Amino acid sequence: MDSFEGIIEFVTVAECQGFTAAARQLDLSTSHVSRQISRLEQRLGAALFARSTRSVSLTEAGQLYYQQCKELVAGLHQANEQISAEQITLSGTLRVSAAGAFAEQFVAPALVQFAKEHPDLSIEMDFNTRMTNFIDDGIDFAIRYGRLNDSGLVARKLLDRPLIAAASPAYLGQHGTPQHPDHLKHHSCLVTNNSTWQFENDGKPFSIRVGGRWRSNNAQAVVEACIQGLGIAYMPRSSFLSALKDGQLVPVLQPYWTTSASSWIVYQNRKFLPLRARMAINHLLEQFKDWQE
Repeated sequence: MDSFEGIIEFVTVAECQGFTAAARQLDLSTSHVSRQISRLEQRLGAALFARSTRSVSLTEAGQLYYQQCKELVAGLHQANEQISAEQITLSGTLRVSAAGAFAEQFVAPALVQFAKEHPDLSIEMDFNTRMTNFIDDGIDFAIRYGRLNDSGLVARKLLDRPLIAAASPAYLGQHGTPQHPDHLKHHSCLVTNNSTWQFENDGKPFSIRVGGRWRSNNAQAVVEACIQGLGIAYMPRSSFLSALKDGQLVPVLQPYWTTSASSWIVYQNRKFLPLRARMAINHLLEQFKDWQE
């Protein structure tokens, strides 16, 4: 059995290109990971990593060993996944990065339910809009909205969300109601993190560059500015639900709305995602598979 000790640590260090990052990924101490690698190298009689003060890289022997071991570890993770959720006691800390009103209003409650189902599990949710560094920040997965950059990360679509444009009756009474997205250049548009708005006409997408007096990366701040009559907002319908129901806002440009806005679950590496993260992701996908705004 000793011949298998340290293999998971070895593969993870190779994937993460560092002992500290690998320890964080495995939820272990850096000293434990380093000790396991040293013991593995002693048993093999070969150095697997070339170490410097700033970097860790595989030696020639390490590269050969990694090619064999990565399949072994992948098979082990796959076998673990096949165990039913009822037989698993999840523990440790699940760290999730999220952004936007949808994550606050709907994803967070879904993860609260997941935490209730697994009483030994702790969950940390960090709400921000910055680019997530999964290794340095210790994030298991992130909830992101809209179009994603091709960053090499794994992205699974949580759901598509309809966008709608809306304004207050007072604003429309003073400035008129736009009949086509081209008319937005004559209006004050309330912008979140994207000043290019996507619309559709007869199924064909097109975009309009907009500007206005108010910009915020917080959806609720944009909704409040819209209610107060500062301009027109174009956001997922869930952001407007209460204000639309109460008549504080009215929809505009209905023929041109698009449903291309998507929410995504994003993570770094499918093979080495902790089991608690895999199960949380599956829980969210199940919760939102039939969800409609």
